[in-house]
This record gives sequence, structure tokens and C-alpha cells, in this order.
Amino acid sequence: MKTILLWIQRIADGVAVTMLAAMFLIFCAQIFSRYVLNMPLGWSSELLLTLWLWVIFWAGAFCLRNKDHIRFDLLYLNVPGKVQRIFLILSALGIIIGFGISFLPTWDYITFYKIKKSAILKWRLDYVFSIYGVFLGVIILRYGVALIQYLNPNYKVQDSDKDEQVEE
Repeated sequence: MKTILLWIQRIADGVAVTMLAAMFLIFCAQIFSRYVLNMPLGWSSELLLTLWLWVIFWAGAFCLRNKDHIRFDLLYLNVPGKVQRIFLILSALGIIIGFGISFLPTWDYITFYKIKKSAILKWRLDYVFSIYGVFLGVIILRYGVALIQYLNPNYKVQDSDKDEQVEE
């Protein structure tokens, strides 16, 4: 099972790297076209914005580990393990509830955009913004799995639940 999850993680990372590489190449092509050929590419900025949107939410959903996400852990790191576990449970519940409440209205808004198209490439905007719905769903699922682990009576706070401390 770990091997399958590792391969899925590698594929997700590869998709993110491919999107970033495409962004770099499109950006370079735009600079060359604008300043050397004096013929700007109209589609490049729209494609770059769409790729940026996708790479941010793709990486947030599939590539980042829990410890890679932004945390406010000043209090968390200075309390005993049992209290840390309570904090983990409460934060997982907060994320699940908050994202869960926003999921259906967000999905409704995304699907509403099927009537609109992007200005230059004429892509349906529900496709462009659908990555945010995927992001919400994956984060809800990830924190749901984490919550089940945190609620297990035998669960001990792991070092992977904590950020690495910077030594001065």
C-alpha cells in the first residue's frame, strides 16, 4: 500500500513540476515574442494565470504534506502531548466543518461558470476553476482520515505532526 501511495505522490509531484515547467517556457516565449519579435502573444498571460491557479491548488491538495502547510503553532509546541492531540482534533474538525460548509456553495458557483468563457482562449470557466472544488474535496478527505487517526485512543503525537525547529 505504501508503494502505491508513493507512486501516486510521485505522479502528483510530476504533474505539478510539468505545470511549473510549462509556465516557465510560456513565460520565456512571451518575453522573446514581445521584446525580440515585437509581437506579443495574447494567449500567454491567460494561460499563465490558469496554470498558476492550477499549480497552487494542485500542489496544496496533492503534493504538500501536513507539515508543509502554514501553521500557527506557537501554543501547540509548548503544551503536553495530550493537549497537542486535542489541538489536532479541533483543528481537523474546524477544517472539515469550514471547508465542508463551503463545498456545496462553492461547487454551485463553479458550475455556474459553465456559461462563461475565458477572454482569449475561450475555455469554459467552470473547467478553469474546477481545481478549487477538487482542492476542497481532497483537503476534507485528508483531514477526515487524519481525524480518524487522531481519535484513535492509541494515537501518540508524532514528530511528523510537528514542524522541524530551526536551530540558531
